[in-house]
Amino acid sequence: MQLSALEIADINSQLEDKTSTEIIEWAIKQNKKTVVTTSFGYNSAVTLHLVTQVRQSVPVVWVDSGYNLEDSYVVAEKLIQELGLNIHVYNPVMSTARREAVHGASFGVPDNPEFESFKFQVKLEPFQRALKELQPEIWISGIRGEETEYRRNLGIVSLDDRGILKVSPLFHWTEADVSDYMRKYNLPSCRHYFDPTKIDSQTECGLHLSQFEQGGGI
Repeated sequence: MQLSALEIADINSQLEDKTSTEIIEWAIKQNKKTVVTTSFGYNSAVTLHLVTQVRQSVPVVWVDSGYNLEDSYVVAEKLIQELGLNIHVYNPVMSTARREAVHGASFGVPDNPEFESFKFQVKLEPFQRALKELQPEIWISGIRGEETEYRRNLGIVSLDDRGILKVSPLFHWTEADVSDYMRKYNLPSCRHYFDPTKIDSQTECGLHLSQFEQGGGI
């Protein structure tokens, strides 16, 4: 999508006081190719539940690195079935078992070329494949502003250098808001989740990073 920084700022202003459902409805009404991404992490059910209440057929992209824990996979399957997700799973070209046999179980050290290569192979390359196949113009995600400093500067909507409009209906939600929603709708959550491409909760795995991003702060 071709939008100027001024247009992005105007959209953010329009959506600032809208509910998460209204933000999702706005995204769907653009009549553009739309996807929603999920990690099937601790509270991923919130975004998936919100989106499927508006339109169940929205493609759900899951980049499965192959390193999730059993609990995560069990909950993922439960959500796929209960919410009737239009799931599209993208895995690394090399299986986890083969990778560990060839390269060992070490992921490398963050900021080291070895780690960056690992992150590309298990997360970024499969995601690039998803974008190539589904060619989304709008990308709905569950990121929240309070999660990292980078995300705090994005806004409800932002435009990355690929021309994809990223919509974050939970942008202003707090951890308490998420927990309340999970309890209200009795949504399943995994107790154990592992992302080998993130060294801590403030680290970006790379999916939401781009060379140029027009956000609410511009």
